[in-house]
Amino acid sequence: MIHIRVPATSANMGPGFDSIGVALQLYNHLWVEEIPEGVEIEIRKEQPIAIPTDESNLIYQTMRKLYDAKGLKMPGVRLIQSDDIPMVRGLGSSAACIVGGLMAANELAGRPCTKEELAEMAAQMEGHPDNSNPAFFGSMVVGALGEKNMKHVRLELPDDLFFAIMVPDFPVSTERSRSVLPKDYSRSDVVFNVSRAALLVASLMTGKFENLEMAMEDKIHQPYRKELIPHMEDIFAKAKESGATACYLSGAGSTLMAMVTKDKAETFRNQMSAYFAALPNNWQLTLLKPDLEGAVVVTESQEEVE
Repeated sequence: MIHIRVPATSANMGPGFDSIGVALQLYNHLWVEEIPEGVEIEIRKEQPIAIPTDESNLIYQTMRKLYDAKGLKMPGVRLIQSDDIPMVRGLGSSAACIVGGLMAANELAGRPCTKEELAEMAAQMEGHPDNSNPAFFGSMVVGALGEKNMKHVRLELPDDLFFAIMVPDFPVSTERSRSVLPKDYSRSDVVFNVSRAALLVASLMTGKFENLEMAMEDKIHQPYRKELIPHMEDIFAKAKESGATACYLSGAGSTLMAMVTKDKAETFRNQMSAYFAALPNNWQLTLLKPDLEGAVVVTESQEEVE
């Protein structure tokens, strides 16, 4: 069987709405092989939302789209899906399925597409590239989606930077999270976000972490979505007090994210764990490093290590 590993992703990154995302060392795994006919799907890890095991499965649907786009006949397929990325939490679970499905179909079909072509297909399917790009290429990726194409730039992240994912026990759907956003923005709010997004990219490229607190400011989505995340502002304040360099809402939520340098990681973990113990909604804290590979076809030797 072909084994695909796809990382979780954290999108928007403060001011980078629908354009900037980062891959994290948390993974979904997919195994796929051809069978004589039909579709067989096995789900190895239970999720709070039932994952379809018929042709409505997102991975299977994505595979069909690649075969159709290339004018190829879809074979019978057996899939094994094992997801560690929490669903409906703003960590790119849907993008991971799309990326995994495209890579699996491309492998089965004899690799008719380059990774760049697959990434463009995924961005078009998602409607924005901020999850699918880092899922494909790893690290932090800045992307822009046009009517007919997609452009992106991958940035290397420093080794001493952690991303602390703070995940509550309640979901926030992308549909609901987008419904609270205004249809129009003032010129001042747009200028505010453009300046912060540019500062974010430049600061991470040059290692100027002292700029990140300002660079993560946003007036496009976070002020409107905070009503969906109880205690969001209080958690951000406590995270910064505990050593976080910057904080932001991951994707559409409900996960909150803090960027923490290596020298402050242990203090941050201890203080925030104690803080969350006193809050409702059963918050789970995990410190992750960025994933630098993106989605990969896992070799037999790598499987032995796992």
